[in-house]
Amino acid sequence: MRELKERVYEANMELYRRNLVVYTWGNVSEIDRERGIVAIKPSGVPYETLRPEDIVLLSLETGERIDSKLNPSSDAPTHLGLYRAFEGIGGITHTHSTHAVAWAQAGMPLRCFGTTHADYFHGEVPITRYVSAEEAARAYEAETATVILEAFKGRDPMHTPAVLVRGHGPFTWGENGQKSVFNAVVLEEVARMNALTIAINPNAKDLPEALENKHFERKHGPNAYYGQR
Repeated sequence: MRELKERVYEANMELYRRNLVVYTWGNVSEIDRERGIVAIKPSGVPYETLRPEDIVLLSLETGERIDSKLNPSSDAPTHLGLYRAFEGIGGITHTHSTHAVAWAQAGMPLRCFGTTHADYFHGEVPITRYVSAEEAARAYEAETATVILEAFKGRDPMHTPAVLVRGHGPFTWGENGQKSVFNAVVLEEVARMNALTIAINPNAKDLPEALENKHFERKHGPNAYYGQR
């Protein structure tokens, strides 16, 4: 479990190094599915003082703390809900990065305007509905997972490893914590590119489907050929 905590600590610090968090506005988790344990950043602990031993371990099944006196991130129920539903993911990142949050606040998905987007996300990055007042009163963070899962009906979460929660911000995921951070960094850049694209040409068209599929498939799937083997 020490290694799991170290990995999650390093993934969280990568968010800090990439300037994707302000103060405590973000968290990364990773799951050990064999043991049914999730490691996540503690709530409200500044990145400047975060230590590997501060990382909180939770039971995937119950959400209870296993070995820490610190409270887990307040977003932990969202992470747990996604881990339970998306069995292929191994790490989750949540940030309040500027451009991705702007699209979430505008209530608009990230359309695939170009090949940079298509390299990492197949199709648009979806936007959820708002969490309702009743849901927020009942279990806000857990219901945040509910609206994300609704947005992914008919979608492959491994092909589009990101979502914008309406009025809130982005969540990304991947095979492990570091990969989820990588996707968060890419998502923020794509969100910035989208904003500039719309500012330059409000009538910009989506990338043609053939090009979108080509760019996605050359990095993902059985016939991928990008990079070194």
